[in-house]
Amino acid sequence: MYTENERLEPRSITQIMETAYIDYSMSVIVSRALPDARDGLKPVQRRILYAMQDIGLAHNRPFKKCAAVVGEVLGKYHPHGDQSVYDALVRMGQSWVMRYGLIDPQGNFGSIDGDPPAAYRYTECRLAAMAEDLMRDIDKDTVDFVPNYNEETVEPSVVPSGLPNLLMNGSTGIAVGMTTNIPPHNLGELIDATCAIIDNPNITVDELIRIIPGPDFPTGGTIAGRGGIDSYMRTGRGIVRIKGTAHVEEVKGGKEQIVITEIPYNVNRANLVTKIAELVHDKTINEVSDLRDESDENTRIVIELKRDESTRVVINKISKHTPFESSFGVILLALDKRRPKQMNIKEMISCYIEHRREVVYRRTQFLLQKAEDRAHILEGYKIALNNLDDFVKIIRSCSNRDEAREKLIDKYALSERQANAILDMRLYQLTGLEREKIEEEYRQLMITIEEYRSILASEHKLLAVIKTELHELKIKYESPRKTQIIGEEGEFRMEDVIANEGCIITVSHKGFIKRTPVSSYRSQRRGGKGVIGSGQHEEDFTEHLFTASTHDYIMFFMNNGRVYVEKVYEIPEGTRTSKGRSIVNVLQMQKGESIAAMICVKEFEGEDSLIMCTKKGIVKRTMLIDYQNYRKGGIIGIKIDEDDELIGCKLVKDGDDVVLVTHHAMSIRFTINESNVRAMGRATRGVKGITLKKADDFVEAIELVDPNAALLIAGENGIGKRTSYDEYRVQSRGGSGIIATKTQGNVAGALSVREEDEIMMFTLGGQAVRSPVKDIRVIGRATQGVRLINLADGDTLVGISRIVEVEDDKADAEYEGADDSAEAAGDDESDES
Repeated sequence: MYTENERLEPRSITQIMETAYIDYSMSVIVSRALPDARDGLKPVQRRILYAMQDIGLAHNRPFKKCAAVVGEVLGKYHPHGDQSVYDALVRMGQSWVMRYGLIDPQGNFGSIDGDPPAAYRYTECRLAAMAEDLMRDIDKDTVDFVPNYNEETVEPSVVPSGLPNLLMNGSTGIAVGMTTNIPPHNLGELIDATCAIIDNPNITVDELIRIIPGPDFPTGGTIAGRGGIDSYMRTGRGIVRIKGTAHVEEVKGGKEQIVITEIPYNVNRANLVTKIAELVHDKTINEVSDLRDESDENTRIVIELKRDESTRVVINKISKHTPFESSFGVILLALDKRRPKQMNIKEMISCYIEHRREVVYRRTQFLLQKAEDRAHILEGYKIALNNLDDFVKIIRSCSNRDEAREKLIDKYALSERQANAILDMRLYQLTGLEREKIEEEYRQLMITIEEYRSILASEHKLLAVIKTELHELKIKYESPRKTQIIGEEGEFRMEDVIANEGCIITVSHKGFIKRTPVSSYRSQRRGGKGVIGSGQHEEDFTEHLFTASTHDYIMFFMNNGRVYVEKVYEIPEGTRTSKGRSIVNVLQMQKGESIAAMICVKEFEGEDSLIMCTKKGIVKRTMLIDYQNYRKGGIIGIKIDEDDELIGCKLVKDGDDVVLVTHHAMSIRFTINESNVRAMGRATRGVKGITLKKADDFVEAIELVDPNAALLIAGENGIGKRTSYDEYRVQSRGGSGIIATKTQGNVAGALSVREEDEIMMFTLGGQAVRSPVKDIRVIGRATQGVRLINLADGDTLVGISRIVEVEDDKADAEYEGADDSAEAAGDDESDES
């Protein structure tokens, strides 16, 4: 029901919501969330600084409780929650948030670990000297004042801002429909850029970028790449990738430790340490033996590594899986004439210059007015002193002040202000010394007035004043850059910091893997006893071995047909006698998997393909490019029958021949082509390669036929031979094959070798012998062979591998140098690979 006095107007709820939401949006945008492009402050920050100055909290005055500041701000200027005011106050005093602090804090103001500050009744604060320079001249009519929320007093709409605070300290804010995220920059660089724009208003952004290379975060760190920097400098938007800083220290026992001393901006240090600890616990980073946070006010996170682990690999993993490397999305958005505007770096600095031009102009007008007022009074003093006796006579003849003032004004044409000033003069000012002071003050004042007038009349002089004041503040506050800028991180490769050298990958029967430099083994004459090479324990022995270069990719083919891909340098390095690391800590293997073959490739491109062979003689061909999108958890390489398993894999081209050698010394040679063995997808079974006559026979090896090489077959009894491939005729795929060799035991392995090659032989007892191929005679297919290695009683040969040359000039030079040194020492050894 309506009353008589009510005046109701029907309105659509849609109209009401639109109007209310727009009003709310504009209030958030203009009065809360976004900084002003002129002074770089949000309203709450400006009110805090002004209130602190108003109550006398200068940088050289005693601290005062933050509660008093919060109360002052709430009571006079900011009618919102006390927590929002205190949070803004605390943030301006945190050294890891502000590049140049505006609040000088005392007490618990929180920490970079995310610890909250103490309640405002416990903490104290005062203005920093830099904040006072932002507020300087605010009482000289330099800025407009507006009524506060209840119109009981006034507050500044903007502060004079003697420094480019918006870019100096940056700003972050979320408004309605827009956000700002401005990074801090180095003050010295900003002042140089500001002066450069003043000197040349047509300066390009590219020229400014040479002066301001990029952000300068309070927490330091390293920015990787200039792409994001150039983008936001030119357009106002860009993504900057920042990485923490770490160095390596040596500790006792030959170990090394990584020490993190700087972390990216806005990253919680405690969370970073926790994340690294989780990665260590989950075996994602398994090179770490200890993790400690030794930080105080300075960051020092210590990551101690196990012996012989690669520090670069660990840093790379930390960067990949933790906020040690993070992104900062830059949005240069601020209020320009009370309207939100996205600007590039030049436009933002130009807004500041225009603000300072207005501030200096208004300050000069204010000072000129005061100087002229003082000169006017001094002119009155001069008239009085020049006519002192008459002035005294007139004053003494009058009955009151008003009568004296009127007579002086009438006789000497004085203004009322001059007459009052003369009547207020004290007797000591009539002395000769004081008269000289008045004359000198008047002369100096006229020079000052002329200077002020020239500044107001000349734009060039006005801008020169701005530059002079900026240079003075630069000398006062300039500090070295904390954040370094390097080349694009995407262009960084681990290969750039890891030497390209030959190495031997060994995998034991019990699943231990290691990478050992080729130079760790001695080259010996045929039949030598060898050196301990595997460091196996109990009944473990080397089951797989492979040679590669550290820069290659290595593909691990599991016995169940699954394929894993790793960089060779990611394989943990061990000594010649070390046991190695469990394969489950290197690959994300599934239960029951074991290594069947390993292939080294430089890249997954070209027309190369892979030919795989199973224990039961099934072969399958798949293009190498099909494996380029590998995953950490492995991919399917071939489908295997339940009672079968993969025994080998080779990299082939169309038209190549391969030879399969069985445990019972049978062999078959056939050609790889589309009509014989066509390429199939990864998740397929394959076709029959050889028919096994004996139930207990199985395929021992698959080798690629090389016309310039021979097939080396080694028996478990240490007897072996080289045979030309011409002895093995090409047959149809799927046949039972021909006899490969006559041995007094079963075959231990087969290799395609050349005259200049060397081979590595491993025995069940852990002995390793490196021997030149040229010491092994080339004989017919149906012969027995020669002794390759002297075996101890009960020991057997379990595997052989060919040593390959490293395709790197530097590595070759190093190995040749090692050979020369060995020969000079009189050793019968060679480390050439």
